Amino acid sequence: MNTVAEVVTRAREAQSAYESYTQEQVDAVVTAVAWAGYSNAESLAELAVQETGLGNYEDKVRKNRRKTFGTLRDLKHARSVGVIDENRARGITKIAKPVGVIAASTPITNPAATPIHNMLVTLKGRNAIVLAPHPKADGTCGTLVRLVHQELHKVGVPTDIVQHFSLKSDDKAHSKERLRELMEAVDLVLVTAGPASVRAAYQSGTPALGVGRGNVPVLIDASANVEDAADKIASSATFDYATSCSSENSLFIEESVYVTVLNALQSRGGYLVSREEKTLLAEALWKEGGLNRELVAQSPRIVAETAGIDATDAKFFLVEEEGIGKAFPFSGEKIAPVVTVYRWRNFSDAVQTIQRILEYQGLGHSIGIHSTNEEHIKVLAHRTKVCRVLVNQAHCIGNGGDFANGLDFTLSLASGTWGGNSTSDNITYKHFLNITRLSRPISATPPTEEELFGDYWDNFGHDAP
Repeated sequence: MNTVAEVVTRAREAQSAYESYTQEQVDAVVTAVAWAGYSNAESLAELAVQETGLGNYEDKVRKNRRKTFGTLRDLKHARSVGVIDENRARGITKIAKPVGVIAASTPITNPAATPIHNMLVTLKGRNAIVLAPHPKADGTCGTLVRLVHQELHKVGVPTDIVQHFSLKSDDKAHSKERLRELMEAVDLVLVTAGPASVRAAYQSGTPALGVGRGNVPVLIDASANVEDAADKIASSATFDYATSCSSENSLFIEESVYVTVLNALQSRGGYLVSREEKTLLAEALWKEGGLNRELVAQSPRIVAETAGIDATDAKFFLVEEEGIGKAFPFSGEKIAPVVTVYRWRNFSDAVQTIQRILEYQGLGHSIGIHSTNEEHIKVLAHRTKVCRVLVNQAHCIGNGGDFANGLDFTLSLASGTWGGNSTSDNITYKHFLNITRLSRPISATPPTEEELFGDYWDNFGHDAP
């Protein structure tokens, strides 16, 4: 097993050579990595399911391909080498330079798609990347890196610009220590993992980019196209058995269309649990105060069998709820094909309840709304502390970028200071560039005191200095 010093030394040597590449050469490297992931989407998906036991093969194939394809689309014509912007009026020229060596901690839920994206956006800036996957996804990442190296050989770049750093060990403390050492040795850390890993990155002393916790609430009002909303929610909430932090976790449905929406969801495979079944489902999903790891991202059939519910044909579960907080576990993130359902009468109250949900879990991440009421859409966006509000979209499909919206493709969704992160963006290549601003003299155009203070003086008066 390689030491941190060995891996980082090789990464620095490779990055030093890579730093001299032109934009055209960098784009060839990025495309090579994308092709390695895209062309091997099936085998990587199969390996991911076999190794982690999470999600399902078909959706992981789709995810591997779509995220890689979309990210490459975003990067295709983006400038990331040398002069990337010139503003003659302000006399400012922006020059892009590498960050250096980046460590990426990647999750068990997306063992191929996330590392592929991480490689694409970091290599676009002429950086080197060291991938440190979750120990239970180590084999998938190792295989992916070998496939990437095969393509990098073709374009003649030093393959050590991409490395796999194993954290696999029988001793969890040893794994954490290796990750800590890696974080301290690099120039920037990217963490797409749980809150503990994000905190470790921020405490490492190295600049870090982290992601926030998901727990997506989605509002549906009477103006919504119910059939369209039901189609999108059913497809999104079940995708890859809810491995995504962007999966719908709760629905807030206006009372006048409550039954109609539930019927539409049930016609698409949703199973509305009874009170007794709700208790059984809760006992199965949560153990000793936390999520039951045995049911994370498992099929509805396994969830039903474990809970003792006769619903083996269900595609997802609907659970009616009223409360929020620790005493009401269904109000939190489930990472399972289970969607909590709330009923509302007053829109303002519904918005406040959604904010309470977020404050319990998921603050800063994202919310959705199915509506044609522009006032509702605007109010929800203005009054909730989230970084993304998706309108009439399948949430887990669109939140990390989609060809049908303007969000950047990513698998790393930051949640701003609300979620304990340093940015509120969809993390992409721009976060892995250092920018030099070349400033030239321009004609001085200072404002007058009247221009700056005039309105204030008119309203409040002033004493002459």
